[in-house]
Amino acid sequence: MSVRPALIARDLVRVHGTRRVLDGVSLTAAPGHRIGLIGENGTGKTTLLRVLAGVDEPDSGTVTRPADCGFLHQELPFTPSMTIATVLDDALREARADLAELNRIGDALAESPEGGAEHGRLLTAYGEVLERAQDRDAWDADRRALTVLAGLGLGGMPHDRTLAVLSGGQRGRLALAAMLIRRPAALLLDEPTNHLDDVAAAFCEDQLRAMPGVVVVASHDRAFLDAVCTDIVDLDPAVDGPVRHGGGYTTYLAAKRAEAQRWRRRYDDEQALLADLRDAAAVTGHQVAHGRAPRDSEKMGYGHTAGRVQNQISRRVRDAARRLETLERDQVPAPPEPLRFHAPVVAIGDGDEPIVTVTGLEVPGRLRVAHLDLAARDRLLVSGANGAGKSTLLAVLAGHLAGAGAGAGAGAGAGAGAGAGAGAGVRAGAGAGADAGAVWRRPGLRVGLLGQDPVFEDPHRTPRDIFARAVGVERAEAVPLSSLGLLAATDLDRPVAELSVGQRRRLDLAVLVADPPELLLLDEPTNHLSPRLCDELEEALGAGPGAVVVASHDRRLRSRWQGRELPLTPTPNPPHP
Repeated sequence: MSVRPALIARDLVRVHGTRRVLDGVSLTAAPGHRIGLIGENGTGKTTLLRVLAGVDEPDSGTVTRPADCGFLHQELPFTPSMTIATVLDDALREARADLAELNRIGDALAESPEGGAEHGRLLTAYGEVLERAQDRDAWDADRRALTVLAGLGLGGMPHDRTLAVLSGGQRGRLALAAMLIRRPAALLLDEPTNHLDDVAAAFCEDQLRAMPGVVVVASHDRAFLDAVCTDIVDLDPAVDGPVRHGGGYTTYLAAKRAEAQRWRRRYDDEQALLADLRDAAAVTGHQVAHGRAPRDSEKMGYGHTAGRVQNQISRRVRDAARRLETLERDQVPAPPEPLRFHAPVVAIGDGDEPIVTVTGLEVPGRLRVAHLDLAARDRLLVSGANGAGKSTLLAVLAGHLAGAGAGAGAGAGAGAGAGAGAGAGVRAGAGAGADAGAVWRRPGLRVGLLGQDPVFEDPHRTPRDIFARAVGVERAEAVPLSSLGLLAATDLDRPVAELSVGQRRRLDLAVLVADPPELLLLDEPTNHLSPRLCDELEEALGAGPGAVVVASHDRRLRSRWQGRELPLTPTPNPPHP
């Protein structure tokens, strides 16, 4: 049996405009290894995956990849008119082609005389196709397709349904299902767990651990990284370039802290040595001579001694200058100050009185809530499987879907945050959609919703401009965007179209916390965000003023949640468009 091919990248450079997104990145991914790519938003995870997959070409460097390479984009490759059956047929096409080719070669072998050149050529071809079919588990592909759909929560969906009527989460899970069904020799995944509930995430992890080939995945999901990855590659700046750590996310965290401390010590020690050498070259080297007048007994040889001392001074100065020049040329760069989320509060408000009350709410096929009270300092986690109505509940609380009997206070304080993304800074306004129930909000209540998909009216505007338009010039001066620790200084004046999805979500979040609402609603807040920011955001969501409601699949966030939890279950008999 031949050796399965590896995925090898050498010295990759990728430039966007004047910015070097990838700067000499090298990576070797052998079959059986599952590599997790992590780093702050904007460090090039998606860019690296696109170059590895061959979707984009590097400005310099090389990639050697298996011929059979599958890439799961954040932007899905399907058209709205395609059906689920079409997607499945495409995912099964290679396995079915292998089986058809085996049958064709087998028939040709039966008719070819043994010992002839043609018979030998057919045997070789049969072996190659057989090995490929075995790697793809081609004989079980159709059954696997049904298993994968069920495992990702799509099992009961009619295959003649078009993608246009599916939710964004369903389309994302269908794209992931297509990759797991295909079982390519190299599988590249960009944020595969964004739309997965616990059951689907566990199923996906099992599937990836069973993959015989290469797996490279960019993910914010800390539990997923721990469960799947054999190696972690950190794309954050490091003294010697991207660092590879053996093991999952928890192992990486300990190594990352130790590496940061070593880098800081190395930099500090070198800066102290540079200061000493500069002093030696400029001052100390000239103080070798004692500077006293010659004694009577020394007058005969004083000139000779002085010359010898002067030579010694010159030699020491030259040595210090040479060492200084070498060290300055090759000195260790200063450790970058990592982004740190700085929001004194994420919401405002106090007291134990209800600010929102939901009674007998029903959105057909999407959500059913008998009763819910939210107080001014509440911390509520909304959990549940895909389709349970978590996003729908947040939309109701925000006033985007109003109960049929909405109370007089519903929608009070409405008004949209100008220029922000579709979810950021939205101040609730009442709308239609619920079939039954009542939603009461305290009059004048200010509500902010962080949606899952950041969309900006003008993608050519900069984050600084969008932020100022959304919160107002006066507020933007009082709480500058740069002070929140959500975007690097180099990204504040770039068009948002050039930012990663994670960076755009950071901008949405910045708009919300710069002028904190009284009720903050966060829909899958850790999606697309770096693991470090996820940790910091969790800490910021702890006890404090204002009310916070979080809808999340994030298993690590949920395992450490300290507030109340509202588990939702899918409503029966969902409608079939």
